[in-house]
Amino acid sequence: MPDLKDIPDDVKWRLAAQCAASLPAMYDAAFRSVVGKQYDEIEQECWMGLSLMVRDIVRDLALPVRNASECATSIQIVLAILFGPDYRIETFDVSEDGAVILIKRCPFLTHGNMAGAAPQGFFSRCMALTLTTIPLLNKNYTARFVRTMCTGDRQCEIKIEVQKQDEKKKTAKK
Repeated sequence: MPDLKDIPDDVKWRLAAQCAASLPAMYDAAFRSVVGKQYDEIEQECWMGLSLMVRDIVRDLALPVRNASECATSIQIVLAILFGPDYRIETFDVSEDGAVILIKRCPFLTHGNMAGAAPQGFFSRCMALTLTTIPLLNKNYTARFVRTMCTGDRQCEIKIEVQKQDEKKKTAKK
C-alpha cells in the first residue's frame, strides 16, 4: 500500500508549490466574470492579508529585518518556503540603506500561464503583497517596482529603500 512517507520531500514540496502558484489563476478564471470590476480590489485584500503571514513566518523563524538587505533576504527565504523552489530570486545591496530584489523566475507566471490566465493580473497581486510586507517587516522601509515580468520585462526588480518622512506619516494614519 502506498504511503506519504514513500514520496520524496522534494517531490511533495514541488507539487504543493505548483498547486499554490496555480490557485490565483484558477480563482481569477472562476470568479472574475461573476464578481466583475470589484475582483481586483477583493483579490488585493487577500494578498495584503498574506503579507501578515509572511511577517509572522519571518518572526517565527527569527529572520533578521534590521535593514533593507536583511528584509530582502528574509522575503527571499519566505517566498521560497511558501511558493517553492520555482521562485528564482536574488538580492543585492545597492547602498547602506537600500537593496534590490531580482525575480528571475516566478511560479505565478509559469503556472498562471499554463492555466490560461492573462499575466497583467499578476502584478496587482505581487504589488499588494510586496508593498504591504516590507513596512510590516521594518517600518522604516518601503518598496517600489522598477521592472515586472508580467508586464513584459525580462525580470522583476524591486527596490527596497528608506521610507521618506511623508510616506511614514501616511502609513501611520492607516
